Amino acid sequence: MAALWSGVSSGVAQNAVPGFFPEPAYLQLKDISGAASDYTERLIAEYEEDVASAHQLLGPDAASAQLVGVDVDAAYAHWVAPGACYNGVGYFEVPNSRVLYMVDGQERSFGIASMISWRGEWYIVHLGAVLRPGDGGTVDDPQSGPGVPSYSSTC
Repeated sequence: MAALWSGVSSGVAQNAVPGFFPEPAYLQLKDISGAASDYTERLIAEYEEDVASAHQLLGPDAASAQLVGVDVDAAYAHWVAPGACYNGVGYFEVPNSRVLYMVDGQERSFGIASMISWRGEWYIVHLGAVLRPGDGGTVDDPQSGPGVPSYSSTC
């Protein structure tokens, strides 16, 4: 989460990449042709766009915004079986966690659309949305205050 916050608060999307699902893991997980190009041309590109959009959400005082924490509702974590979502292996996923931060003296939040556990570590795999509403970056459910994690299904 420190990497994500570094990217969001600075506006330098590359700073957030260490918090993203690693490419070697993705290549093992996905059962699709062209997984390497899907990773770089879709997943990483969308993540970087979403990080930039989250930076814009912070406003002109982004550099002074403070990460408060991340609200993850463990009750929403679930097993995604092999074969689901074009995956060759299973994994644990948790949807719609919340990034809590302070900016200009006010607590605010936005969502993390999906995180995947891989070998005991949690990584962001979709920041703004699992299914994109259109081109460009998106911010998942920005709120004044902490917001509330919510359940959604995978894929």
